[in-house]
Amino acid sequence: MGDCCNKEQESKGAPSSGGASHDSCHPQKKQPDYLLWVSATIVLVCYVLYWLIDGHPDLPQWLVVMTSGVYELINRMWWGILAAVIFVGLLERIPRDLVMSALGQGGTLKGIVRATFAGVLLDLCSHGILMVGAKLYERGASLGQLMAFLIASPWNSLSLTIILVALIGLGWTLAFVLLSMAVGIVTGLIFDRLVSKGTLPANPNNGGITNGDSLGKQFVQLLKTARITPASIAAVLGDGLRDSRMVFRWLFFGIVLATAIRAFVPLDTYQALFGPTVAGLLLTLLAATVIEVCSEGSTPIAADIVTRAAAPGNGFTFLMAGVATDYTEVMVIRDMTKSWKIALFLPLISLPQILVIGWVLNQLG
Repeated sequence: MGDCCNKEQESKGAPSSGGASHDSCHPQKKQPDYLLWVSATIVLVCYVLYWLIDGHPDLPQWLVVMTSGVYELINRMWWGILAAVIFVGLLERIPRDLVMSALGQGGTLKGIVRATFAGVLLDLCSHGILMVGAKLYERGASLGQLMAFLIASPWNSLSLTIILVALIGLGWTLAFVLLSMAVGIVTGLIFDRLVSKGTLPANPNNGGITNGDSLGKQFVQLLKTARITPASIAAVLGDGLRDSRMVFRWLFFGIVLATAIRAFVPLDTYQALFGPTVAGLLLTLLAATVIEVCSEGSTPIAADIVTRAAAPGNGFTFLMAGVATDYTEVMVIRDMTKSWKIALFLPLISLPQILVIGWVLNQLG
């Protein structure tokens, strides 16, 4: 077999080397992604069990809570995840220059502001936005643009903003949106500054814009070449699923952990302690860190904190700290950037801003 491999390589002009040819002819098999498959299996089993145990109150309460929690979270976030898969698949086909033209120049205030507005306007859940963020980073977005995009986007989608207006009123909702954008912009600027100083590694995919055409002209050219067929749609979905694998791993793990916490740690215990005090603010931060829910789940919880606990700052902190300290997000950032330092700098930079704003809002409320 070794001679056969060597001959094949030599016929293609490759140098003959026993070890190298053996590796190229017989690539090692990749290890299964146990975290992905175990977490996905638990989620699937719980989702199916919900239908089987519904209406059987004699079953253990923790099992009822966990299965119903999985069912609720999946039903709330499936559309956001599907939309994210489609966006990721489409981004795979959009020229890198077009993406970078839309985001603007990395390392600049304009680029950070554009990324922040993109995050606010994109109507996706907090986990779906991670998939799009990973693809933007791959397409060349600066580290600051990535952070601004992720921080500003998770609960600022149009649908959730409308829901939040109905729950806490227009005034507080607008304040939350504008303040979250401010945190995103400041955090993005700090990240890009740390990159320019060499404290954090730059995005290796960032090579600048080579196409001098305007954004509008590039977009028109892209539309002219687009072909919508069943095969192309299937290819978009396939690419989106493949490129979102990293996020699905932590998403399913987060669902399992969140529903386990719901089953064994009563949420009422947290809500009773969410008063407008420093202790209540810190407990809110702890709860937002521990309770892993999608943006659709965090919005009503935050609204309940604002209305029942009369603590608007705690509500804002719950929404924002859930993004900054979310272990799904931290792990995905670590995977996409290959840097623990970058992942841990997200809460280090954004949390102080969030806590100060939360404390001020509690005083004003």
